[in-house]
Amino acid sequence: MFIQTETTPNPATLKFLPGREVMEAGTVDFANAETASRSPLATRLFAISGVTRVFFGNDFVTVTKGDEEWQHIKPAVLGAIMEHFTSGDPTMLDGEAQVGGAAEGDSDIVIQIKDLLDTRVRPAVAQDGGDIVFHGFEDGVVYLTMQGACSGCPSSTATLKSGIENMLRHYVPEVQEVRAV
Repeated sequence: MFIQTETTPNPATLKFLPGREVMEAGTVDFANAETASRSPLATRLFAISGVTRVFFGNDFVTVTKGDEEWQHIKPAVLGAIMEHFTSGDPTMLDGEAQVGGAAEGDSDIVIQIKDLLDTRVRPAVAQDGGDIVFHGFEDGVVYLTMQGACSGCPSSTATLKSGIENMLRHYVPEVQEVRAV
């Protein structure tokens, strides 16, 4: 098994591409080891000293480290990912993932916002090893959370304000601002 790695805009996060599906649908973000019990892969990764966050996308895993150097952590992460996929264990025990898209009862404006996020923002953010989660729209303000490599990334605020906010304001005049949750 050959696992590719890519850098991300967040210097503390690397993107690992195992060459196979990681999540069938959606994404999942583990902010710490305590939240990883529902995933054998995340549990393996958090067992590595220095791993502080784990994120799964469709065909990638992003791992965030603390103060340690990548040259000390990367071989262990590669080994844990390889061990997981050769074990036959599922990525998630409960199958729960964050999935975008419109939900029943969404207003026309929220449907437009979610559609733009799913078609224009999510693919770009996934390229950087992350995801974006819609939390709500109220009084002209869109509430979003950046996940994976984008969580804590030095450029995430600029991405939200300059990129996403400008795009949403252009296509959805009711949007006045985007705020991180």
